Amino acid sequence: MSVLVVDYGLSNLGSIRRSLEECGASPLVSDDPEGLKTATRIVLPGVGSFADGMSNLRSMGWVTALREAVREDRIPVLGICLGMQLLADRGNEGGDIVGLGLIPGEVLRFQPEAPGVRIPHVGWNEVHKASEHPLFDEIPDRSDFYFVHSYHFVPGKPETVLSTTPYCGGFASAVGNGNVFGVQFHPEKSGRPGFQLLKNFLKI
Repeated sequence: MSVLVVDYGLSNLGSIRRSLEECGASPLVSDDPEGLKTATRIVLPGVGSFADGMSNLRSMGWVTALREAVREDRIPVLGICLGMQLLADRGNEGGDIVGLGLIPGEVLRFQPEAPGVRIPHVGWNEVHKASEHPLFDEIPDRSDFYFVHSYHFVPGKPETVLSTTPYCGGFASAVGNGNVFGVQFHPEKSGRPGFQLLKNFLKI
């Protein structure tokens, strides 16, 4: 299995590469969109702002290449943290920015619903399954995963929500649309549940 990890300059590539290797994959970390031609899975990680992420993807030639790989070649893709957010139609971090448009929705900053609620959302929190889905096979409902983020994905279609997490009134912590998946948490930092999720993605 050829798993391409997209290197667009805003990712902790070492940890996700090692995690994929431990899950049985042979990941290729690449900053060249040509690598998508031989990929059977795509991982889009990311740490940073929506505006910077899309700017880097555009300047490096990833935007059209990713859309074609996902829509035409039907290669499964997993977005992680910022990578999940970039799958949306738009994001408002750094302006009104057009995203990859692979899952309907927009990315908005958390609005604390009560005094004392801290932004960013950092640390372990429960992930509640919205329905049974292969991405969460063999992962108990309400398992804890590790989060670090100030913005969240607001889905345009309720059926794309795969899981929710109870913070700031609740938010979509995993989404899916056909062969496109995104998780707001960091599976590579989430112990056994995180590694199981990566294994599940590799089987999809």
